[in-house]
Amino acid sequence: MGIIDRLQADPGLWEDLAAGGTPVVEPWDDEHVLVTFLWRGDAARTRVCWGIWDDLTRLPGTDIWHLSRVMPAATRTVYYFAHGDEAGGDGSPMPPDRSGTGPAHVDPGNPRHQHFPADPLDPTDHDVWASVLELPGAPPEPWISRHPGVTPGTRETHTLRSAAFGGDRHIVLHRPSGVPAGGLPTLVVFDGHNAREVLRIPETLDNLVAAGRVPPYTAVFVHLPDATRDDELGAVPALRDFIAGEVMPFVRTLWGTPDTGGRNIVAGASRGGLAAAYLALELPELFGAAICQSGSFWWGPDGEPEWLTRQVAARPRADVRFHLDVGTEETTPARNGLHQIEVNRRMRDTLRARGYDVHYVEYAGSHDYVNWRRTFADGLLAVSRPY
Repeated sequence: MGIIDRLQADPGLWEDLAAGGTPVVEPWDDEHVLVTFLWRGDAARTRVCWGIWDDLTRLPGTDIWHLSRVMPAATRTVYYFAHGDEAGGDGSPMPPDRSGTGPAHVDPGNPRHQHFPADPLDPTDHDVWASVLELPGAPPEPWISRHPGVTPGTRETHTLRSAAFGGDRHIVLHRPSGVPAGGLPTLVVFDGHNAREVLRIPETLDNLVAAGRVPPYTAVFVHLPDATRDDELGAVPALRDFIAGEVMPFVRTLWGTPDTGGRNIVAGASRGGLAAAYLALELPELFGAAICQSGSFWWGPDGEPEWLTRQVAARPRADVRFHLDVGTEETTPARNGLHQIEVNRRMRDTLRARGYDVHYVEYAGSHDYVNWRRTFADGLLAVSRPY
């Protein structure tokens, strides 16, 4: 008898289930498990959101809500619950909190949370909380926590008066400990605050450098305001001008990074992944590689979906290497109806057809940082060049 049948027969079983933690994970076959999400409370509608999008069903005669899904045992993702009118459409109110109550919140039965702290450099940003679902076969994350004996790198925060964007923009610079600044290639990373605090890229970079797996880089974490992110981050000429004409010259003057771009890397996730690919294609003299995590390649001006993919097909090949990764659960349509996984596959195929070196990974998960924090190391290992 399954969990739901047992609850139907004896709603008092809820206390035992809640004490053991939720969601409930049961065997299914060699590669999958049955995951049952559970919530108890009064609501007109309850929905699981973010990494998984689906409605829960109320158990008749009770205030217990449930949803069972067969999922790959390797899944790692985030989720939260939303209720009532807030559970409609393609999402729910942001930000979900950690209260366990209210219109949107973490799973009160799951102690594993992911905190997305507000960027102190951005007054428009806010804290976000989600629950973490990590199934028994989820791959290890060997690089995201600082290894014993690895000293934190040097960090500096700078504010640039940007002509390209017409206002102040912030960057945070990082280089591994004990490494002179001069002569290092540059690693530019978008969504800089989350890249540092959630993806843990400084820890990953310091660990990989200490282990001799990648050369040291000057990492440049680019902070763009959350309120204008969709306008400034993507295939945007102003972003190209900001990076090429303002950020890179500033870092070159300050820390002596070289002019040659073959070893430089640009990286980002979601719209940042789109931006990374765009800049590498626009500025191959400045960047020799791009790390694109769940890149929003569905984007295009009105009436021109997947604009950048079509640009790849139309332009001469440049000397640029690519890492692309995307989650197998990224099947929620974007605003133009395209799925993230299908547009990433088409970008992969188009790049390869044009002769580009493409390292491509699909992971069991969704559009979320708990996967990107692991696959970032895969991307860096794939596209780094020794020197």
